[in-house]
Amino acid sequence: MLKALLLLLGFLFVGIAAIGVVLPGLPTTPFLLLAAACFARSSERFYAWLLRNRVFGPMIRDWRETRSMSRRSKAIALASIVVVGGASVVFVIEHNVMKAVVAALLLCPIFIVSRVPTTERLVAAEVERGG
Repeated sequence: MLKALLLLLGFLFVGIAAIGVVLPGLPTTPFLLLAAACFARSSERFYAWLLRNRVFGPMIRDWRETRSMSRRSKAIALASIVVVGGASVVFVIEHNVMKAVVAALLLCPIFIVSRVPTTERLVAAEVERGG
């Protein structure tokens, strides 16, 4: 029963992540990591499929191996937060107090994503150290 639930959740998270690839503002990586965790506990076949996936595999492998994001993924994530969040603040929200609250809340994911190490930087540092 638990395996079936984890498998179902894995596919749900992959679906949400796929939507996040094309819909700015919806994060992709956290849902991929959740899907990978569900598949790792429920189906070796689907876990391997996810890791081999051309779009999703590199993000999961980067996080699993180095706890990092590629420069491109970080740039897309930060740009999405700024563009979609900024558009919400400027065009959707009418009250100045709410604009300030939303703008302040947008700083949280910006801070979190910017603090995640960049894969390319980690790899370059490893090569520089001779490893």
